[in-house]
Parts: sequence; structure tokens; C-alpha cells
Amino acid sequence: MSSNLTRRQILAAIPAAAVAAAPASKPAMLGGTPAKQGRFPKWPVAGQPEEQALIEVVRSGQWFQGNGKLVKKFEAEYAQLTGAKYCIATSSGTGALHSSLGALGIGAGDEVILPPYTFVATVNVVLLLNALPIFVDSDLESMQIDPGKVEAAITDRTAAIIPVHYSGNVADLDRLLPVAAKRKLPVIEDTCQSHLSEWRGRKAGTYGATGCFSFQASKNLNCGEGGAIISNDDDLIEKCYAFHYNGSGRKPKWVDTLHGTKYLMTEFQAAILLAQMARLEEQTRTREANARYLTSLLKEIPGIGTQKIYEGCTRHAYHVYKFRYLKEQFAGMPRERFVKAMSAEGVSCVTGYDELNKRRHIKNVLASRGYRRIYSKKVLDAWEERNRCPVNDQLCTQAVGFTQNMLLGPRSDMDQIADAVRKIQAHAGELAKA
Repeated sequence: MSSNLTRRQILAAIPAAAVAAAPASKPAMLGGTPAKQGRFPKWPVAGQPEEQALIEVVRSGQWFQGNGKLVKKFEAEYAQLTGAKYCIATSSGTGALHSSLGALGIGAGDEVILPPYTFVATVNVVLLLNALPIFVDSDLESMQIDPGKVEAAITDRTAAIIPVHYSGNVADLDRLLPVAAKRKLPVIEDTCQSHLSEWRGRKAGTYGATGCFSFQASKNLNCGEGGAIISNDDDLIEKCYAFHYNGSGRKPKWVDTLHGTKYLMTEFQAAILLAQMARLEEQTRTREANARYLTSLLKEIPGIGTQKIYEGCTRHAYHVYKFRYLKEQFAGMPRERFVKAMSAEGVSCVTGYDELNKRRHIKNVLASRGYRRIYSKKVLDAWEERNRCPVNDQLCTQAVGFTQNMLLGPRSDMDQIADAVRKIQAHAGELAKA
């Protein structure tokens, strides 16, 4: 047999009965050898370009974008990278979302539609503007907002829709955008996890009124903290600029016309981002290739529900590699036990978000004096029932993921991840009792 054959080709040549009869090796939690040999790639990836960029900023004495040039350079290059007409750099993805909503005039009495499976910042920016968050349930397989349930959530108070392109995947824009257009509602794309993701060959973030990005430390493009707003709307981008700079417009038309806050990016952040951008495309290709291969392996394992990717998503950035753990196929072993067993194999997992629509702080805000003055008792009393998301409740008990750095190594890392899952499934009954 040729030594050039892949492992999968070799296995295919072995009689199925022989493969089925071969016992899986013992899991590490039961005294076996961990499936993962060595460590996954470290994050962030940095070196001489980042070091030199920071040194140059320090020596220049131009640390603030008002007297520096790197923030402006980053904005121009990121706009070009995404295919957007404009880009404004911000201090965080939260700042990008808040500025977008503020620029659109979202405020007290308005409702904003968003998914329940997302980072807390997506709802916090709505609350910061005294608007009412309206959660639309998740689609279980894609883990994105369910596009078929959005229209029913719209009322005469609805002022914006925020789809979240969760994990590097893209929400179903083919179904979401027509609903928004029909009601003349702006769409703010929360693209904080989806750098270089694409919908039908066009970058995610360029379809809505704005696209909002995060460059926080875990993100595929990062500078520790940071964010950006992209848009093709001339007036809206100027309003975003004003809002993110305490209402200071940069064109006469917008001087002293809007309020705002301060979400400015520093020259240090821009310097790091410019260096990191040089690595982004190659890293994204590596993640894509490894994710495709890993999916081909995990799909063969009963009880592992790999994340659905809509047909229109022509590029998944894989900020997180997500799947659903179905314990019924693992002898009823709880997800937390599965995660612990995977960790013992040298494969750390993240379980994802909790039920955002059930967060205590949201209920506290809705019960506050200010909200009770803005919204009627009838509206506030009905909010919890209106925002039930049963599918998302199920998703929050099943979701498991691998962080993006785990996809940056060799293909053999993917084999070892899959081997860890197989070992655990084969001995799930023992592990559940151990």
C-alpha cells in the first residue's frame, strides 16, 4: 500500500467489521494516554512587526489619533479590506455598536430586535440608550437568529434589527434583509466575530446600514481591545463619527448637532492592527481548511451536531468552531462531564453563552424607575413572555466549541480532536459513572 495514502483512505480499505471491532483506546480520565500530543498554537501570534510598530509609535510621541496618522491609515486599509466605502476605528466592538445605534437616533421608547445567543454587549448597548431589547429565538442548527421569526416580532415601535454573525458564521441575510427593507428598518450587522466572513462573495458587515467589528484579544484580528464601524452611507458614517467623539462632527454640517460619548482608538492599537492584518488572510485560510477537515471527521460521530452553514455564507471565519453535544448518544453523560473529559485529553472546550434573554440585569433595568416612566406597565409586564426563546434554551444546554487558535495548527491536530471525541463516546458509560 502506498505511503502517500491518507489515514481516511487507509481506514476505508479496512473491512468495516474490523474497524467496528477495534476497541477505542482508554480515555485519559480512566487512566489512558491523552489524545492530544503537545499543545495547540498560542494566541496571539506576534513578532518583530508588532514590536517595531509599537516602538515607532512610542518614539514618535504621537500616541493619540488627533496628532497621529496610524488610526487614519488603519481605517483606510480596513475599509479597502472589507470593500466598504468608509471605516471609523473605535475603542471596542461595544463602542462600534453603541455609536451605530446612537447615530441612528435609537432611544427611549424604541424597540431593537436581536438574537439571544450572543455576547452581552449586544443587548447592553440597547439598554444604554433606554431602548427595549426584543429577542428573537435562535435557529438550533446554525446557532444564528431564526430569520423566520423576525417579522412576527416587529411592531410600530421597532427601530432597528441587529443580526449577529456568531462564531465567524453569517446569519441568513437573504431572508433577514427583505424583512427589514419591507418595514424600512435599518440593519446593524454585529460582525464582531466575523472578520473576512462573506455572504455571497461579499464581506459580512457591508450589507447593513453599518457593520460593527471587535478587535478584542480573542478575536481573529486583535489589538487587545478595539473596534470598527464600516458603512457605505455618507451621512450615517459622519453621525457615527460624531457620536464616538463626544458629538464632535468633522464636517461643518455635523458640528455641535449630536450628543455622544468617547470611543476613540489609540495609535498603539492601530499600529498593532496594521501588523496583524498582514497575517489575517493566511490564518483565515488555515482555519477554513482545518475546520472543513474537522467537520468531515465529526460528522461521522453520532451525537455531534456540527454547525449549519447557510448556502449564502461563502466564507466562514471560524472565530469559534461550534457544534452541539447530544448527550443521548453519549450514554446520557452531562455536557459538563464531556467537557471535563475532553480537557483531560488535552482538548479544551468552551460551552458558549447562557440564555441572554433571562439575564438578571435586564430584568433589573426593566424594573428601574426610568424604564417604568418610559414604558407602560402593560408593556413591561408582557416583556418576559414576549421574549421567551425555547429553542435557544435548548441550544444553551448543547453548545460546545473550540477556540480559533486550535484551528491554526497542522491537520494532525484535527485528527487528535476527533480521536478524543471517539474515545469519550466509546467509554461514555464508564465516564458518566466515574
